[in-house]
Amino acid sequence: QVQLVESGGGLVQAGGSLRLSCAASGSFFSINVMGWYRQAPGKERDLVAIITNAGSANYADSVKGRFTISRDNAKNMVYLQMNSLEPEDTAVYVCNAAVRSSLIRRTTQDYWGQGTQVTVSS
Repeated sequence: QVQLVESGGGLVQAGGSLRLSCAASGSFFSINVMGWYRQAPGKERDLVAIITNAGSANYADSVKGRFTISRDNAKNMVYLQMNSLEPEDTAVYVCNAAVRSSLIRRTTQDYWGQGTQVTVSS
């Protein structure tokens, strides 16, 4: 019932910028937390940034000062502005949402997008 669709990935040279977008659609009560994860070839999936519905954000140490996460609650969208990109940022970036489905039940369920490829060349 919930679908996440990412966009904005691509190929960029080191030092460049990209902005990723993720749109949530479907049937749900609210989205408590949205975030971005990434997985590089041969590595585990890592948290990049998360943001609550109140706007509080947390970042991985490796992207602090370079990436900015934001969200538009009215549009059910989350964004990731990526500046000063490095080859080490190359990965598939995946959108995540913790979704509350019911007014009565406060529990949330995680949903994942299919990912968008970001490639940074040196």
